[in-house]
Amino acid sequence: MAETAAILPARDVALPARFSPRPYRVAASESRHAVALVAPAVGLMLALLFGPTAAALVISGTDWEFGAATARFVGIDNFRALAADPVFWKSVGNTLIYVAVVVPACVGGGLALALLIESRERFRAFYRTAHFLPVMSTLVAMAVVWQTLLHPTIGLVNQVFQFMGLEGRNWLREEGTALLALALIGIWQNLGYAMVLFMAGLKSIPRDLYHAAEIDGADSALDRFRTVTLPLLGPVMMFVLVMMAVRAFQLFETVHVLTKGGPNKSSEVLLHLIYVESFEFLRTGRGAALTVIYLAMVVGITLLLTRIIERRVHYA
Repeated sequence: MAETAAILPARDVALPARFSPRPYRVAASESRHAVALVAPAVGLMLALLFGPTAAALVISGTDWEFGAATARFVGIDNFRALAADPVFWKSVGNTLIYVAVVVPACVGGGLALALLIESRERFRAFYRTAHFLPVMSTLVAMAVVWQTLLHPTIGLVNQVFQFMGLEGRNWLREEGTALLALALIGIWQNLGYAMVLFMAGLKSIPRDLYHAAEIDGADSALDRFRTVTLPLLGPVMMFVLVMMAVRAFQLFETVHVLTKGGPNKSSEVLLHLIYVESFEFLRTGRGAALTVIYLAMVVGITLLLTRIIERRVHYA
């Protein structure tokens, strides 16, 4: 025991330098290395996210035409020209009408489908897949299918109308129906996406809350929906509403394939007008100004919806 005690160091013996606390300069050096390693990824992410927006802001202040070697700074002249252009205001109105029709229909229809599917065990997987198929399908290809369905003479829609004794319409070539037809296609495309999100929200609601509500007097399904389901779906409802609004603003493919913004600009929307100005008329400066306005509208409406709805959201 005495030999062992002699071998072990005393408690007050100083530790070697390698066991001493890490100096501050070593920690600072490691921080610099960490920043250097992360900087390329962060820089690339910022360039990809904000680079196009910054480029659009710069080009919107010039008269640059696509393919031209030079450009002249014109300030806000492009925005003044757009403010005096009736086609621009028509596209803004059509875009807002489209959003106002598609978003409530997708949110309400998606919630109704989710509730119906979750209320029954039989064929649940089939109905989920069937309603989600439009989300997975290629929209350009499906636009051609819709063009056939809405054909004025051989289209299935008009044939059904004629079978019922009603008069068919040239849905995509009449000013009063072109935008409505595009809105119906948009609802068909986005309904399954909203349904899946609501189904995920319904799965997260504890079943015990329904039993407790039933004991407290919520006997009917409507009472349980009003007191339990709807409040607890608040965060999902806000997310679905914002996502449907963003997706509705992204309308382009169906307009470009089916109507080209016609007839008489009755189905022209902002995103398609950006394409026309930039790549058909080659007025890229004006197209960039449209892009800035488009981004401002999307961000503004998204923030407004979030601010209004978040006040009524109950977070568990």
